[in-house]
Amino acid sequence: MKIIDFIVQNVLTQAAVTISLIAFLGLILQKKSIGQVLSGTFKTLLGFEVLSAGSSIIQASLAYFAIIFKHGFHTKGLIPSIEAINGQAMNQLGLGNQIALTLLGIFIVNILIARFTKWKYVFLTGQALLWMATMCTIGGHFAGFNGITNILVGSVVGGTFATAMPAIAQPIVRKITGNDSIALGHFCTIGYMVEAGAAWLFGERGEKKHSVEEIKLPKSMEFLQDTYLSVMVVMVPLYLITAAFAGPKWAGQGAGDVNYMVYAFLQSIQFVVGVYVLLAGVRLLLGEIVPAFRGIAMKLVPDSIPALDCPVLFPYSPNAVIVGFITTTIGTVIGMFFFPVLGLAVILPGMVTNFFAGGTAGIFGNAVGGRRGAIIGGVVHGLFITLLPALLVGVLASMGFADSTATDVDTISACLFYAWIIGPIMKAI
Repeated sequence: MKIIDFIVQNVLTQAAVTISLIAFLGLILQKKSIGQVLSGTFKTLLGFEVLSAGSSIIQASLAYFAIIFKHGFHTKGLIPSIEAINGQAMNQLGLGNQIALTLLGIFIVNILIARFTKWKYVFLTGQALLWMATMCTIGGHFAGFNGITNILVGSVVGGTFATAMPAIAQPIVRKITGNDSIALGHFCTIGYMVEAGAAWLFGERGEKKHSVEEIKLPKSMEFLQDTYLSVMVVMVPLYLITAAFAGPKWAGQGAGDVNYMVYAFLQSIQFVVGVYVLLAGVRLLLGEIVPAFRGIAMKLVPDSIPALDCPVLFPYSPNAVIVGFITTTIGTVIGMFFFPVLGLAVILPGMVTNFFAGGTAGIFGNAVGGRRGAIIGGVVHGLFITLLPALLVGVLASMGFADSTATDVDTISACLFYAWIIGPIMKAI
């Protein structure tokens, strides 16, 4: 049991370690020299850590933005947090061991499906697997499963999601990247497909659709074709306007002697810095993990495809990321006011989710329906990722999770699958 706990806590939940070990194994299987093995392994580790550093910078900047948004526009409600649910499930419900073993089981089931079926996707986003294990364990507990039964059912349900979600998204990912060298391993995929569906319905059709990346600018504005400058031009006014509404009390938190508007400006620049670092890490990671993964494909899981976290798609369509972030945020704000009219909880926009999930969804919408598809699809996506957390509130409340809900619509869907389908079947039996 101690060995399993060590593997779960120090390997499977540590994505940098997992991906580096996979790169190491792939290079060994290709019989590379010691120097090539060490170089490829450590460059993979470095690439992932640079990516994570960029994500951390972005999240810190967005945490500030979430505060000034909340107080600037006087919004009250629930902020989705799967981390809080994970902590409560482990500490108050005593499900820690079941979550850990379910995480390991999900990974094993994913590998088995990839090995023996035509779905060759190996899900490598360790943190996302932890959240899926958490929601499957909670859902199984709600449905009446205990102990080993809950672990086994959760492993099958979670492992199926871990394989099916990359497979469902792959036709569009292939269109975005131009090949099958990588897949998407992020448990917001149902939301991405909702955006793609809306983009197909309301966006442009055919080969002549206008991509967000092809926006023509006058010569005086051509500097905006630089990804980072275009991000800055959008984010700086967004932060400054929101800070002006929030006022010095909230926008100046942590600013010290710096004027609160100047501090807001610097926070917006930090966001751009985070994007720069993140994309640099993505390029370094992909340059190493994809070639190394071929060794595993040749030996262990023939024709396997690594399913990686959503930022790996950002360099392919950077303008669509910003469009997706903005339109998803608009959709979540609309949902925040609209869904309570239907008797659902008030779900506040989660800026981190809106950026990473919304940005990725924007890439999907742009690939399917061009500019119009990305814009309309983004608003629909924002509504969708507000609706599912609102529906989950009641399920979690019945289990003692007061005023709680989660992010990542795939994990929410798994929990609702237990609550709405498996649970009633178990009670009927």
